[in-house]
Amino acid sequence: MAQGKIIGYDINSKVCQISVFDEENGEPETVEIGRDNYQIPMAVNYYKGEWTYGKNAIRMDSVKDSTLVEDIFEKALKHEKVTVGDEEYDSVWILAEFMQQTLRNFEEIDQIVFTVPSMNEDIRYLLKGMGQKLGISKEKIYVQDYKESFCHYMFNQPKELWQYEAALFYCDRNVIRAYMLRELKTGTKTSGKECFVTVEEVADAEMEELEQVYPALSIEKGRAADEHFRRFIQNVFNKKSISSVFLTGDGFENNWYPNSLRVLCNGRRAFMGNNLYSKGACYTALDKAENIMDGLVYLDDSKLTDQISIKMRVSGEEVLYPLVTWGAHWYESDKEWEVLMENNEDIELYIDSLSTGKRRTETISLKGLPERSNYALRLRISTMFLNDKMCKITFEDVGFGEFFSPTGFSVEKVIELGGSNGQFNSLS
Repeated sequence: MAQGKIIGYDINSKVCQISVFDEENGEPETVEIGRDNYQIPMAVNYYKGEWTYGKNAIRMDSVKDSTLVEDIFEKALKHEKVTVGDEEYDSVWILAEFMQQTLRNFEEIDQIVFTVPSMNEDIRYLLKGMGQKLGISKEKIYVQDYKESFCHYMFNQPKELWQYEAALFYCDRNVIRAYMLRELKTGTKTSGKECFVTVEEVADAEMEELEQVYPALSIEKGRAADEHFRRFIQNVFNKKSISSVFLTGDGFENNWYPNSLRVLCNGRRAFMGNNLYSKGACYTALDKAENIMDGLVYLDDSKLTDQISIKMRVSGEEVLYPLVTWGAHWYESDKEWEVLMENNEDIELYIDSLSTGKRRTETISLKGLPERSNYALRLRISTMFLNDKMCKITFEDVGFGEFFSPTGFSVEKVIELGGSNGQFNSLS
């Protein structure tokens, strides 16, 4: 078991919540902010030289001369300046202060995974930077979206909950979105251990009836919304085998959907709660902290669908060792290794594409290297992505201790990736 704290940190425009891996129970536990409440409002308050956060910050808003700052995540993404009293603060600094307070009870963080409703480079850059501002080394920080967190949460549940497709319904005000977790069928020969999965939005519905469900339930509007949702479910579930259903989002807090719930629970299990994203992120953090390769490969149109491997002897057995792995983000795939060569023979790279189901090879010539006895040639292998489709792989002689000095030999190979025009949809 990894030492330190393993944390999943769910953050969005409204609230954040934190799940921590409990070694004793062997599963994530969500940090309670109050009785049966895990959500921390994304707000800070400044009063007489002190910052408060979350619900306390909102309560302090009634105090004279206090300054409430809300929407701090969105402000930080826009790099807004915030005026507090006579001072002007960088919103990124305010977000860092907020996060520091939410994590102040954790003296050591071994791995943290931030999860957000949707991902882009700005969000990733901001949250990776936040983690580093908090003193967490960058290799211990990862960012993923809600769909990937849902996937990791599900694959840590009993098999019967994801034996077939698993459905996720998200309700926010007057919009309901439906997602499906399903296994992808690829034409590529793999080790047989990999399970390729994705989570796709399959339908959405704008329901005017839900406008009257907040904050107090209107019986008449509730019935209309229930009927609308029931029809929506039946359309989503049409001729599909669904193992389980999960309801998330503030819109499900009022009990306006009794008839729809009967449809959801017909032959399957249904769950409700808003902490599965932080728990899913926590499971991801555990896997990364312990370098667990459980065969689960989550794919979407932001992930690599090609894999670059090299023949390597590991624990005496010759295997295809991946230098670039499918299911990874290209911008997090720059790595470095040092290997001992059995001989001076040319190196072959194997590029497997999930999109085309084909393998191609690229040869790296070691011509120019001096002859050495077996296992006396040490090479540094490094991967560096030039963009989302171009990966440069470098092989460099780094010498062999006192016996052989580095020769200055270096060879590069740029590998073009992308499978069938780089389209993830070809797998769907």
